[in-house]
Amino acid sequence: MTIEDSILKNTKLYAEKKGTSVSELVEDFFKSITQPKKRSNLFKLIDELPAPNIDPEADLKELYYKEKAKKYGF
Repeated sequence: MTIEDSILKNTKLYAEKKGTSVSELVEDFFKSITQPKKRSNLFKLIDELPAPNIDPEADLKELYYKEKAKKYGF
């Protein structure tokens, strides 16, 4: 791997300030771009929810207003 001297110098200073090594910074970066991101707990919960029983051809806007009218007695 070839890295411009000024970039390497600045990276070494950055690593020293952060209490790590350039190798660890590079490894962490490679991990971040090659490993799938962990899904948050919220996404896991959403995935576990049952799918709503709605006709895929239904007009959702119309259904919304009909339910709202029922709720408020229109």
